[in-house]
Amino acid sequence: RRPSPSLTRMAMGQITTKELGTVMRSLGQNPSESELQDMINEVDADNNGTIDFPEFLTMMARKMKDTDSEEEIREAFKVFDRDNNGFISAAELRHVMTSIGEKLTDDEVDEMIREADQDGDGRIDYNEFVQLMM
Repeated sequence: RRPSPSLTRMAMGQITTKELGTVMRSLGQNPSESELQDMINEVDADNNGTIDFPEFLTMMARKMKDTDSEEEIREAFKVFDRDNNGFISAAELRHVMTSIGEKLTDDEVDEMIREADQDGDGRIDYNEFVQLMM
């Protein structure tokens, strides 16, 4: 299943608060307008009226903690870990992002890896992925 254009745009930068509802529905959530506004107010750290990817991950982590999501996280990890070696490499990340229509520079991919890579080995293991999602 392909992510929504709003989710793809957000992964690369920011989406407006208006697009957030579309993103949430594409992920199987169905928040009301007031719930959306509450979520936005909680995570829009820079108060610019848009949600960037770190803010979105923070928001989803809060929502996911309320559900039994371990299997969902494991399935998401498998999408990225194409060779099933237990790690997401820069090449695997680039492949997945390209397959959903995002052309990333090497620097952009490296930055995404760096943000999640806690042990500095240049790749994302399952525990780091869980931490990113939680």
